[in-house]
Amino acid sequence: MVQRTLILLLGGIMNTLKLKFGKRIKELRKSRGFTQEQLAELINIEPTNISKIECGMHFPQPDKIEKIAMAFGLEIRDLFDFEHFQTKQELIRRIDEALDNFELKTVELVYKFVSNIKLYK
Repeated sequence: MVQRTLILLLGGIMNTLKLKFGKRIKELRKSRGFTQEQLAELINIEPTNISKIECGMHFPQPDKIEKIAMAFGLEIRDLFDFEHFQTKQELIRRIDEALDNFELKTVELVYKFVSNIKLYK
C-alpha cells in the first residue's frame, strides 16, 4: 500500500514537472522568436518532439536539456525557473508574505507601482 502511494505521488510530481518544464520551454521559445521547427533544428530533434515537450507529454534526455539551454543562451537551471507558474491566489499570498518583511517606504513604493500598472490595462 505504501509503495503504491509513493509511486502515485512520484508519478504526479513527474507529470507536474513535465507540464511546467514544457510551459517554460514554450515561453522561452516564443520570447526569442523561435518556431518549434527552428528550435528542433538547433537541438537536433524532430519538431514533433518539441511539441510533445511543450505539452508536457515528453521530457527530454539530459543531453537535449543541455542543448536547449545553449540554444536559449541560458544556464540549465534557468530552464527550471517555474516560480511564476502559480495560481493567482498563491502569487498574492507570496507577495503578501514578502511585503510583511518590507519597511513602510518600500511598501508605499510597491503600492504606487501596482497602482500605475492598473492605468495601463
